[in-house]
Amino acid sequence: MDELIFASAIEQAKAIQAGQVSSEELVSACLRRIEAVNPILNAVVQLAADSALDAARAADAALARGEAKGPLHGLPMTLKDSIDTAGIITTAGTMGRKTFIPQEDATVAARLKGAGAILLGKTNTPELTLYGETVNLVYGQTNNPYNPERIPGGSSGGAAAIVAAGGSAFDLGTDTGGSIRQPAHFCGVAGLKPTSGRVPRTGHIVSYEMGALDSLTTIGPLARSVADLYLIFSVLAGPDWRDPAMIPMPIGDPKAVDLKGLRAAFYTDNGIIAPTPEVAETTKAAVSALADAGVITEENRPEEVATTGSLWLQVATADGSAWVHRILKAAGTTETHPVLQRFISAEAIPSPDYTALLEEVDRVRSAMLGFLQNYDLIICPVNAFPAMPHGQVSAKGDGYSYTRIYNMTGWPVVVVRCGTSDEGLPIGVQVIARPWREDVALAAAQRLEITLGGWQRPVK
Repeated sequence: MDELIFASAIEQAKAIQAGQVSSEELVSACLRRIEAVNPILNAVVQLAADSALDAARAADAALARGEAKGPLHGLPMTLKDSIDTAGIITTAGTMGRKTFIPQEDATVAARLKGAGAILLGKTNTPELTLYGETVNLVYGQTNNPYNPERIPGGSSGGAAAIVAAGGSAFDLGTDTGGSIRQPAHFCGVAGLKPTSGRVPRTGHIVSYEMGALDSLTTIGPLARSVADLYLIFSVLAGPDWRDPAMIPMPIGDPKAVDLKGLRAAFYTDNGIIAPTPEVAETTKAAVSALADAGVITEENRPEEVATTGSLWLQVATADGSAWVHRILKAAGTTETHPVLQRFISAEAIPSPDYTALLEEVDRVRSAMLGFLQNYDLIICPVNAFPAMPHGQVSAKGDGYSYTRIYNMTGWPVVVVRCGTSDEGLPIGVQVIARPWREDVALAAAQRLEITLGGWQRPVK
């Protein structure tokens, strides 16, 4: 049983369906794992053990009657604390919501439960999901499962940490500037940032009422295998008739993708900050693995990657971060964490400058799309560094520039572990595809996972 908690979500689901293990047994094993590792990680910040066990017993009884709810029937999951969950405290890492209990589930939470998943608890996030390290005034600091002195990334650091450590079959991340992909890289799990317009943000702290910033934020899965990402994504995607940016596009099956003959551009250095040699070598190893699978690879980089490194932050703070202040006011927060204080202290720019800035974003998106006309994939690092020591995000902030450009484009990106640093820390790689082609990104990432190893169990 203790080994099964480290299996993929698909393998766990098959074991439940085949009667090899009960949902109650699997949920109990995950709860024991959380109890063992959470004192070190501080990843799970609200535990719903009693309700999870009740739900697991109900799932077992339903299965005995031949009434499986869906593809996730009986599977234990955790959910990021920025995602509303009915009856369970959801703080989004901000003091004003320290005791806030939502009355209804976020759309994504409701869909996962409707497909049979069982909620074990909530995972830590920086305040309002707006920092690259998972720390806040409500719950404190989350640690990396491969080295507690290192960060798990942010903002989905708690989610990635507990999944990597075997405490949950999967979790959800949210990504405004890299918050799915950075934790996946730092914690060695697989993560999918879907195309903007795929997964409803209803019930997330950074919701769909974002105006010019709306397309930046997406919600997607974090798991130990790439195949799990597709399974969970298939449950999450589609309009909910509340998030107005959702588009009912069909989802392609990665199994139907033939990698042979696909065209991939790659770069190891984004022209803003050079990666460590290990990160560069891991990216090259990923490119070689795809070339061996028949992908036509070419070293090439969109010009805008190097020339627009500060554009994301300019756009996010151009109104003096007034949108963040509105969220804080709605939450009732009067005291913020110092790292958020730096973000919200920006000065607003004049409205003519703001509209010019938005026009620059459109120019960049158009130029990036023109580059992608010649390729099916782009392969590049997630960050210039593996997981860094706590407190160094601001000093090494340029390392995060590898992800933010793809929030502005809105394209789908999969991160998969492809290497390990000399210090034993995971190194992930970004696999970027054309809009709506999550299937292509997932197929390529699965090949990398098979060839280069993917997630590896932490020593403890």
